[in-house]
Amino acid sequence: MIRGLWDRETVALLMIAAVAPLAAAWLWYGGVPAALRLVMMLLIAGAWHLIFLLARAQPPSYAGALTALAVAMLAPGGLGPLQIALGLSFGVVMGELVFGGWGRNIVNPATVTAMFLGFGFPAAGWPGVTAPLAWAAIGGVALGVGFGVMSARLAAGAIVAAAIAWAAGMAPDRAWMAAAVVFVLLVADPVTSAATALGRWLEGAAYAGLVVLFAANWQGATPVQLSVAAAFLASLAAPLLDELALWAWLQRRGRIHG
Repeated sequence: MIRGLWDRETVALLMIAAVAPLAAAWLWYGGVPAALRLVMMLLIAGAWHLIFLLARAQPPSYAGALTALAVAMLAPGGLGPLQIALGLSFGVVMGELVFGGWGRNIVNPATVTAMFLGFGFPAAGWPGVTAPLAWAAIGGVALGVGFGVMSARLAAGAIVAAAIAWAAGMAPDRAWMAAAVVFVLLVADPVTSAATALGRWLEGAAYAGLVVLFAANWQGATPVQLSVAAAFLASLAAPLLDELALWAWLQRRGRIHG
């Protein structure tokens, strides 16, 4: 990419390209029901973008498709259209559009939606994740890092923490496939993830660490549910981790320069 061509929508389109293998695998195995679910999410998210376009003269973003895909794949199933519309509307509006649109939000709107639906309707069942989806998610990370829209440090932090957990015998085998999919769709968001180099390492490690913690102690939670919760908490911690990284840099600079 030429540096001068980078803008908000370029990043959004490259993110869509990165998650395309994951979306294709999910649609292939989910069939018509998955496609209809995605179309419904796209219509709801698009409607809210249109409303804010008319109210604020604010251009819609291709990132709305990312939110729709993430919610379609991760949100609990068995919910009626009204419940889905309520949850996605809350996530898109309160998690993104009220902050001025994608690029200014502090929490991923799909994460907000999944948390709202999962904990607002606890009787609904969370979806499962198969091995082909997990492999497609790994490919999505590779594409995202190659395109420059996903952080290699963020991914490396999660991998290192997961490897430590595995070496210590704490690796939650039942959760890693879902954790990989959630990482691509929610944690790797370039807007809401940490901005500093050290902060990205720490956020990735925090995400993997929370997955391990929840898998070991959250009885009855499904892998997707605990991975979404870990993604939400890691995202909320990202600004604090950046502050910690800046403090560490200032301390090191102070020792070097007296």
